[in-house]
Amino acid sequence: MNYSLILAAVITGYIIGSIPSAVWAGKLFHGIDVREHGSGNAGATNVIRVLGWKTGVPVLMFDLAKGSLATLLPRLLNLAPAESAHLVNLQILTGFAAIIGHIFPLFAGFRGGKGVATMFGVLVAIHPAVTLVCLGIFLLIFLVTGIVSVSSMTAGIAFPVFLLTLFDTPSLLFKIFSVFVAVALLVTHRKNIRRLLKGEEKKLFRKKEIH
Repeated sequence: MNYSLILAAVITGYIIGSIPSAVWAGKLFHGIDVREHGSGNAGATNVIRVLGWKTGVPVLMFDLAKGSLATLLPRLLNLAPAESAHLVNLQILTGFAAIIGHIFPLFAGFRGGKGVATMFGVLVAIHPAVTLVCLGIFLLIFLVTGIVSVSSMTAGIAFPVFLLTLFDTPSLLFKIFSVFVAVALLVTHRKNIRRLLKGEEKKLFRKKEIH
């Protein structure tokens, strides 16, 4: 086992995750730091709310892509046999490094986003089937509530439930990681939970008043 190459892959994963697409897009195209507006979060949802879809959608896709790319590093570098538990475990390490990079980005003063999009990119690269099911749950909840935080937390909680009951994985670590994902989403959304309890959480789309 090449530990030096594994360490290099983990560090690379963190660097990829640290690319602050929301911050850079806001400054480059709008001359503002999105962290100083809206929810103060350097994530795609806040970019969409503050800067609009034309900026927010590319940021969302980039954050998804960097999570997937970091997760695919062990496969691209042939660090373990394909479809093995060891490969999945290494993918979790590099993917988790990307999530940490998004939340604490090296290139943006360690003030990033919640990591939901990057986490989705990680999960879809490791287990596409269960991730797409959870995406469906996210979209369904979002269509009903219009609130991204509720949709994200619901899909996150559903992930380990579906993985452990309807799907399978050769990696015990991935099963543990799936539970960590659900807990992490609740922790990173604690401010949203407080706003939800107070009835103050905003919908992504506001209905226009009809005069």
